[in-house]
Amino acid sequence: MKKILFICTHNSARSQMAEGLVNSLFGDRYAAYSAGTEKTSVNPNAIEVMRWIGIDISGHRSKTVEEFEGMMFDYVVTVCDAARETCPFFPGKKVIHTSFDDPSSAEGSREQVLSVFQRVRDEIKDWIEDTFGLHYSL
Repeated sequence: MKKILFICTHNSARSQMAEGLVNSLFGDRYAAYSAGTEKTSVNPNAIEVMRWIGIDISGHRSKTVEEFEGMMFDYVVTVCDAARETCPFFPGKKVIHTSFDDPSSAEGSREQVLSVFQRVRDEIKDWIEDTFGLHYSL
């Protein structure tokens, strides 16, 4: 099974959603992990919008990249520009960078904020399906 590490700044939303999506959609072929360059907590809004599509990440916790030092990954994916700039080197077969808006910075009513989380979740899901789906081989 190939291992993927998703890295973001706080490991609170984007990387957590990516981890949950890969493990749910492609858990038979990939083992996904996530970490941040800084440790915080998993954003409750990320947990909620993932639950809407039947994926439970409520048991996830925020982790720093230091927890994964020494592990080999087939893919290391930075999902925000800040993480790309501060990410330590991880030995891996392929390093991928993509950037998604930070839904944690969304403002407005609860519905407006959740709408941003939902949009970013869907963008991450589409990217994961295109990148790691059955029809694509990295």
